[in-house]
Order: sequence, then C-alpha cells, then structure tokens
Amino acid sequence: MLQLVPNLARLGTETAFEVLARADALQRQGKSIINLGIGQPDFKTPAHIVEAAIKALKDGHHGYTPAQGILPLREAVAKDLKRRHGVDVHPDTIVIWPGGKPTMFFSILIFGQPGAEIMYPDPGFPIYRSMIEYTGAKPVPIVQNEANQFSFTADQVLSQITPKTSLIILNSPGNPCGGTASKEEIAKLIAGLEKHPNVAIMSDEIYSQMLYGGREHESFLRYPEIRDRLIVLDGWSKTYAMTGWRLGFSVWPKALVDKVVRLAVNCHSCVNAPTQYGGIAALEGPQDEVVKMVAAFDERRRIIVPLLNQLPGVTCLDPGGAFYVFPNITGTGMDARTLQNKMLEEAGVATVAGTSFGIHGEGYIRFSYANSVDNIREAIKRVAALLRG
Repeated sequence: MLQLVPNLARLGTETAFEVLARADALQRQGKSIINLGIGQPDFKTPAHIVEAAIKALKDGHHGYTPAQGILPLREAVAKDLKRRHGVDVHPDTIVIWPGGKPTMFFSILIFGQPGAEIMYPDPGFPIYRSMIEYTGAKPVPIVQNEANQFSFTADQVLSQITPKTSLIILNSPGNPCGGTASKEEIAKLIAGLEKHPNVAIMSDEIYSQMLYGGREHESFLRYPEIRDRLIVLDGWSKTYAMTGWRLGFSVWPKALVDKVVRLAVNCHSCVNAPTQYGGIAALEGPQDEVVKMVAAFDERRRIIVPLLNQLPGVTCLDPGGAFYVFPNITGTGMDARTLQNKMLEEAGVATVAGTSFGIHGEGYIRFSYANSVDNIREAIKRVAALLRG
C-alpha cells in the first residue's frame, strides 16, 4: 500500500468548483441552471490585453522568463501601485505568480509549522485554512459577522495575538461576504501591531478595485512601519476579467524575496511569457472596461440585495465591495448546505453554502452577482418559488 504523508489528509478544497461541476453536469442533462456560485467576472478580457498576448507570441516570446517575473511587468505593477495607492514600491520586491493562490500558498508555507498559530478570516476564502492545516500550524479564525459588517476590528485581531502567532491573514474587500475594512480600523490595527514586531501580515487585496457606495480602498502598503513584515496579494483575475490567464502578483519584504523566488523556482519555474505581456497591456492601457465592469457590478448589487431581502426567511446586508452577497438564511429553517443543494437541484440556481468558507459561515449562503441582471432576477424568482413552496 502506498505510504502517503499525513499532511494530505488535512488539505481542504474550494467547494465553489465542486458546485460548478455539479451545475455543469445538470446542464448537460438538459436542466436550466443559473450560476450565481462561481467567483469570476462574466465579462471577456478587454481586447487590447488579448491582442498584446497574441503579439507577444508572434514576436517570439516562447521561452522561459525569470522566476520573479519579467522586469517590464514588475515595473508596470510598481507604477500602478503608485497610481492607485500613492506608494513607492521597488520592482525588486514584486513577484509575479500564476494567479493569486501561490501568494497564499507560499506565505503560509513560510510561516506555518507545528506549534505556530496563523490567524485568518472566517468566513473567508477556504484555501487560507486549508493551507494552514496542511503545514501543521493552528488556524485561529478572525470571525467576520454581521454586527461588524462582515469585516474585522482592530481590537478583535489584536486580542487574539499570542507569542505563537506567526502570520495574520486579512482580506478586504472580502470573499465571501463583501465586507470592507475602514481606514480607521486599519490604522488602529497598525498602531497595535507595534507591540508585536515578530508577527507578519498578509493582506489579500485582490478585490481592491471593486468598491461601492463611495468607499475607497485602504491598502496596507500605505503604512511604512510594517513594510518589513508585510505581504500584499493582488492580481489581474478579478479587475481585468482574466481568471483563466492565471496571473497575479505580490509585494514582499526585501528580506523574503530571495526565499520566495527560490520556492517559485522549485515549484513552477516561471509564469508563461505571453500572459505577462498581456498583464503589461492591462496596467498601462485604457481602464475604461474596468470602470464599466465595476459599474455593472454596482448596478447588480443594488438589484440583488433588495430582492434577497424580500425572500421569506432571508435577510441580506449591503456589501461594500467584491461581487458577492452573503445573506442570512436562518429564517428558512434550513442549514446552509441543505438550502444550497435544494436551490441547485430543485430551482436550478447554483450558489455556495456559507459553511464552504468556514465554520462561522453556517446560516449563510454566498450569491455571486457576476451574472446578468436578467439572470439575477430570474434566479431570485426561482428561489422565491422554492421557499414559498
């Protein structure tokens, strides 16, 4: 019998892909399915980005690239961070990845081991906890609840730090709840972290350009006092509708760059060349399509929230960012997984149970509004019929 390492038994998954597979199977059987489960924009990648990648192929960019990413792309990222956040980031501290997940993966590998504690959002992106448990570290949830608009408070985070805390993972705007942290809470947290100089911070800012209601993103990069222990995750997947391109970046403390690049060499060697040239075009080209996409998401947000609040047994907060709503479904009398399955099997609406994002997600369902207004209206109509029997 094959002898597998015990770490594998602790490795979780991302249930949204399981829901997508089940929805696709039902569609192949002829069932009408509206997918409000998967977290990806329903727009095409802007044409000038596609053309830049095609041109790179035609120009002969077919070989290996540096493990850290090509310099022109890292320089473009640095300029974009200056434009968006008003901060100076040296290209040598930027690493280009095949998507956003490698930043999580390697950050947690670097700081996670038996005896360590890593804090993470719950409900939160499921890979956080999965990787923490894989390393043998103790996962410590930062509970995201309705009382705090599904975000964190500085006091909450600081109160959970112990001598064993090695890494704190934060996500704003957040998945699955759409919560956003205020500038005041972030500043208070930064001040409190002065007492804990050995604790690293990973800020997942992949949804940083998707904010609503006049909100502005407060990047952790704006706080130089923590830059020597700060990892920032960002990328192209959500903002530029490039989920399938697998292109992300992160900013690292200078002392960790060589170590994380060595991990890249051991893992995937490099990101494919034409995708990186597409990434340059995305950052340096027109941003009109980004503005249109965010405006479309905002319109859908303003439609789906009132519709959900009209459903029997359902209440829904207005999210501050991303493209998700996380309604409370406890009034339906069903647990999250049961309702998820009934909506898919009986109503033809794909969603993701809150428990897919952590133990504190029970009583909630994640709806992605990365779908058309007509489909959103039809989906909620079907759910209403299901709940009203």
